[in-house]
Amino acid sequence: MTESTARRLGRSDLLVSPLCLGGNVFGWTADEDTSFRVLDAYRDAGGTFVDTADSYSAWAEGHTGGESETVIGAWLASRGRPDDLVVATKVSQHPEFPGLSADNVRAAAHASLKRLGVDAIDLYYAHFDDPRTPVAESAGAFSALVDEGKVRAIGLSNHSPERITEWLDVCRDRGLHAPVCVQPQYNLMERAIEADLVPLARERGLALLPYFGLARGFLTGKYRPGGGDVDSPRAGRARAYLERPEGPRVLAALDAIAAERDAAPATIALAWLVDRPGVASVLASARDLDQWSALLPVGELRLTDQEKARLDEASHAGA
Repeated sequence: MTESTARRLGRSDLLVSPLCLGGNVFGWTADEDTSFRVLDAYRDAGGTFVDTADSYSAWAEGHTGGESETVIGAWLASRGRPDDLVVATKVSQHPEFPGLSADNVRAAAHASLKRLGVDAIDLYYAHFDDPRTPVAESAGAFSALVDEGKVRAIGLSNHSPERITEWLDVCRDRGLHAPVCVQPQYNLMERAIEADLVPLARERGLALLPYFGLARGFLTGKYRPGGGDVDSPRAGRARAYLERPEGPRVLAALDAIAAERDAAPATIALAWLVDRPGVASVLASARDLDQWSALLPVGELRLTDQEKARLDEASHAGA
């Protein structure tokens, strides 16, 4: 990843690398020392975009949420904050800060700022939709944080196209700071958003930042018919892709292209995703340096039109 590969995040002034380092494993399956090593390796490779959430990793036994932000904050304090590093976090799922009410958004943002040890959150997401809170209230709260200099840009994650449209329209009608990106699940095995969300994002100038780009690890190639157990908290859902007709086809296509390119299947899968229309950056996490090695080339490797067509054909359910 180099400066020349940087991409603009929607209509914001933020520039990000094609590969965004997901922080969901920090403080969970990666302890602080390992997390620091992965973050260092990402920065050494030219990465400029780190993603987390205030709720990571509240689901783990003995955790309360905020563990990932705390690790990233400690790393920033130890290494110094790089001028070009974009740090994203999210609100709505922390046990102490649920939902998107105005008061909660403000309180959660200040808690995240403290854990991260920064003066402003570069990109602040509404993590999940909150149907109990009017969109106008949530949009106003996020916009106020931008006005106060606590947030630089706004994003939406896990929102339907209808709710995204409503949020954007409220911002337009009330003169509020609007979201600049959306973060959906999107990968070779999950392409439903191409029918509605992708066209909406391109029409309204929103960058796409897909998560689960490796389909919970399935696209790494470590899940095979008749294969043994995989040590991963997502193994069950990942292995379920083998039951879909396109699952084995996608693995075969990834294997073939990976062999031709002398690359890992995960690298090929993410290279396909990073070149999809509207995509600015793709999220991927690594709980150790071995996993990181497959992610490293994503910022530079580009697939040919023929290679992309092979993957497109393999991944369509009706193929």
